[in-house]
Amino acid sequence: MGKIVCLITEDFADFEITLVFHKIKNIGKREVLSAGYTYEAVKSESGLNYKPDLTVSEALKLDDIEALIIPGGPIRCQQSELTELILKLDGQKKLIAAICNGPQYLGRAGILNDHSFTTSCSVEAIQKLGVENPFPRENYIDQRVVKDRNIITAKGRAFVDFSFEIFDYLDIYQGQYEEQEQLFKDIMNK
Repeated sequence: MGKIVCLITEDFADFEITLVFHKIKNIGKREVLSAGYTYEAVKSESGLNYKPDLTVSEALKLDDIEALIIPGGPIRCQQSELTELILKLDGQKKLIAAICNGPQYLGRAGILNDHSFTTSCSVEAIQKLGVENPFPRENYIDQRVVKDRNIITAKGRAFVDFSFEIFDYLDIYQGQYEEQEQLFKDIMNK
């Protein structure tokens, strides 16, 4: 089993990834690492500070990454080392999962040209920002979660569904995925 890397940038939506990382670490017994562009702490959307374990450039040199998970956050510029990491992992058919506005990075890397995806970012929101649209809309599917081979994308409000799709892909519950998903849904509906 390899490392699970999470991209953290200023104003990232930390609530979208806490469930998935809690279960990956504690049930899946995987090593989880946060990667930033630098070692500087970033403040999440919730106001908490996070200090990266490594830089994206250092992550590029690792040969044992099992998955890259990208939370949502603002639409922002993308640094070349992130594009390189995404392309490397996709070329190795490793899991790349992005939620809310996180798929913007996959779009800029060209990964979404060959994969179906979803995002919380609308065409109208991109137009208001006056930036180039990173999303190839012909591959967009208006669903809560979309899994296309090694790529999982989700709308921000679907963070529980997103988590369970990742659990299934990584076999976190070792064949007991449906039971655990139903148990979690039962608890949430009480």
